[in-house]
Amino acid sequence: MIFRQLFDSVSGTYSYLLASRAGGEALILDPVLEKADRYCQLLRELDLKLVKAVDTHLHADHVTGLGELRDRTHCITIMGEQSKADVVSMRVSDGDKVTIEGLCLDVMYTPGHTDDSYSYLMGDRVFTGDTLLIRGTGRTDFQNGSARAQYDSIFNRLLKLPEETMVFPAHDYKGDTVSTIGEEKRYNPRLQVRSIDEYVELMGNLNLPNPKLMDVVVPANMHVGLHQEELAKQGLALSAHQAIESLGRPEVLLVDLRESGERARHGTLSGALHAPYPSIDESLRPGGMLREVAAATGRRIVFFCAFGERSAMAVAAAKDAGLTNAVHIAGGIDAWKKAGGPVLTG
Repeated sequence: MIFRQLFDSVSGTYSYLLASRAGGEALILDPVLEKADRYCQLLRELDLKLVKAVDTHLHADHVTGLGELRDRTHCITIMGEQSKADVVSMRVSDGDKVTIEGLCLDVMYTPGHTDDSYSYLMGDRVFTGDTLLIRGTGRTDFQNGSARAQYDSIFNRLLKLPEETMVFPAHDYKGDTVSTIGEEKRYNPRLQVRSIDEYVELMGNLNLPNPKLMDVVVPANMHVGLHQEELAKQGLALSAHQAIESLGRPEVLLVDLRESGERARHGTLSGALHAPYPSIDESLRPGGMLREVAAATGRRIVFFCAFGERSAMAVAAAKDAGLTNAVHIAGGIDAWKKAGGPVLTG
């Protein structure tokens, strides 16, 4: 396995690059905007294809690299379903799995630092975001934070993991890089409390100043979505209502870019062909499934996904591959449902 812990000294942020092999698919956790060049250089050096970029929560001390990495690598951006970010490609919830070739992360909802805080468990290690730090815990006094919720996330979720599980947080300010669940149980001063009320009192008396750039960073991190308006101007987007009207027309080929887990949870559209986004380039090249189906039937490809981000990138990929009449459903199945469109479940 390829595992890289990358550090941003300005914000004290740890980002993690994961892959199962050189030449394979990669995932990055909590990337920092200013480090995007470094990440892309490392991806080239290790011959990796970035397919997913994940933020554990909406950060308040640095601008996320999610949007920049999506624009550069066409990766899928991922956050928790509670996130206030305007558009991410995929929203996850407790119990979901985030997968790339050869690797699987179990999604754990661990609110408290913020109400959209998640941890990701991968075998012998857990990425705890700002929920559990090394000899500390994330502050709970802004962004709908809650010391009570954090106590529950830590004591009833994270500390129930095997003691030897390695802890990799999203921040450190003292130079520590890794800990274990057992170490934190024993030596983390904030976890030596006797009750939830004692923890709430402890966190309520920290009196920390706000992060220096918080007023700039939080709004920036809430607006990382791909600008889908451009496609609409070019006539390459259907509104949800237009898409609903075209359902069942023989000249239209609906293509669902979501992953199987998303389809099972949120339903799909009648007659849609399943072609997960990570293999879109393969599907569009000569001999690829989508290209062959479109050529053989003369049907117009209409891409859709969860919120319109993957489908917007797929339209651009189709254009590059010479399929100029592909369009997408703006806002994805989320907009389709809000417009009252029929969905197949089960």
